[in-house]
Amino acid sequence: MTFLPKSLALALLTTLSALSQPAFAWEQDKTYNLTILHTNDHHGHFWRNEYGEYGLAAQKTLVDKVRKEVKASGGSVLVLSGGDINTGVPESDLQDAEPDFRGMNLIGYDAMAVGNHEFDNPLTVLRQQEKWAKFPFLSANIYQKSTNQRLFKPWALFKPQDIKIAVLGLTTDDTAKIGNPEFFTDIEFRKPADEAKLVIQELQQTEKPDVIIAVTHMGHYDNGNHGSNAPGDVELARALPAGALTMIVGGHSQDPVCMAGENKKQADYVPGTPCAPDQQNGTWIVQAHEWGKYVGRADFTFRNGEMKLVRYQLIPINLKKKITWDNGESERVLYTPEIPENQPMLSLLTPFQNKGKAQLGVKIGSVNGRLEGDRSKVRFVQTSMGRLILNAQMARTQADFAVMSGGGIRDSIEPGDITYKDVLKVQPFGNTLVYVDMTGKEVTDYLTAVAQMKPDSGAYPQFANVSFTARDGTLSDLKIKGEPVDAAKTYRMATLSFNATGGDGYPHIDTKPGYVNTGFVDAEALKQYIQQNSPLDIGTLEPKGEVVWQ
Repeated sequence: MTFLPKSLALALLTTLSALSQPAFAWEQDKTYNLTILHTNDHHGHFWRNEYGEYGLAAQKTLVDKVRKEVKASGGSVLVLSGGDINTGVPESDLQDAEPDFRGMNLIGYDAMAVGNHEFDNPLTVLRQQEKWAKFPFLSANIYQKSTNQRLFKPWALFKPQDIKIAVLGLTTDDTAKIGNPEFFTDIEFRKPADEAKLVIQELQQTEKPDVIIAVTHMGHYDNGNHGSNAPGDVELARALPAGALTMIVGGHSQDPVCMAGENKKQADYVPGTPCAPDQQNGTWIVQAHEWGKYVGRADFTFRNGEMKLVRYQLIPINLKKKITWDNGESERVLYTPEIPENQPMLSLLTPFQNKGKAQLGVKIGSVNGRLEGDRSKVRFVQTSMGRLILNAQMARTQADFAVMSGGGIRDSIEPGDITYKDVLKVQPFGNTLVYVDMTGKEVTDYLTAVAQMKPDSGAYPQFANVSFTARDGTLSDLKIKGEPVDAAKTYRMATLSFNATGGDGYPHIDTKPGYVNTGFVDAEALKQYIQQNSPLDIGTLEPKGEVVWQ
């Protein structure tokens, strides 16, 4: 029998032991603190609103405070976004969201999911935004058809305190359906859950992360009931092995994900009150409403490979409630103590804000007659402004006809040059453009109900590509695009989110299977239509007695 020298045997034993144990950079039996901060659906809100709510300057102050606090306890912070930085505020839209990305850099975002509204512009603009951003745009399920390659990085690695954290990105596969078709000729959106499985498997084989987090832009739907939308975060968590993801930082549905009970969100979350995130199949799911109204904060401990959530909260960014006093006067009062604005951020953003305001006055088109949008007209008769707005909605959604309540039209435009500021006076509410596919029978039922809305009210309907005679609650000679309505045929109707969800007493269509909220802001759709069709000819927009009430 041959004996190894004692020193050699000890060395061999140490080597074998090292090979049998995974090599961790972190220390066994040590507790680490890790904080995840998150936002989503920013939609161009780099500047505070007219009431002094949200904005990146106050957000910067808050994030700096949290970083300092966490660092003092020996912990680390990651800042993540659930996407949709683009589209919603004209001052941002006119500058391709440059102020927003530069502001996010100053805050110190670490990664972002690619949202569907990142595709509201051509891919060249999105690539420019990637250059402005000092953090990665992540999406594992967006492919270029011609090359079969992913268009974005699928994941990014971070190593706070030697804990290896992989962050993977996913984008709703509804993007091609709700976006501008001309931008998707060579782009494919694959099923997020399928791609997530592939990426997780790849990460476990190659990078062996301690923690995997997903930043997604897919939506949170209670108990996975996603209706006509593509599957969201709940379905994603359920489709993966239990606990495969520690956390999903979501977006798209623009909800505060604060659960009232199992599989049921709080209906009207009050800022500053406790918030319990959703948990599905061992995965925490969070979402921070929209526009930077909140920063979500998730405080974890990490010990011996296990992440444990110890505290979660949604922190309001100067949100206010309206209080009406006994004398009838009202004021807006903060829900929580005011967060001061960060001065370096204000110095960065102020030139962008001023430039954006100046651009609102730039000519976008022209018209050779008065576009009638006065209150005394749009609530009583069909008008040229109503027709123009609805034409813009049909053009953006490829709809057969369009309807909206006249109360949503707030101003006229005089003959001559048109500016974006003029458009915003006409449609100041920031409603989103929606469409629904319905059978001819459903169309008849819907239009019959809408035709009952009375003149001299905000509900009085404006129509485009619709003709009928209404008498005693019924419609005769109903036509769409000049053709009698066929009960078996499918028609697409465009309208606004306000009316689709029952606003002004209109029938709810948001629960129908063929319903799609495009997310495009009404004024932006009108602006683009004016740009593409100017000079506008008032003669083509004047109503010609298509709808008649007897």
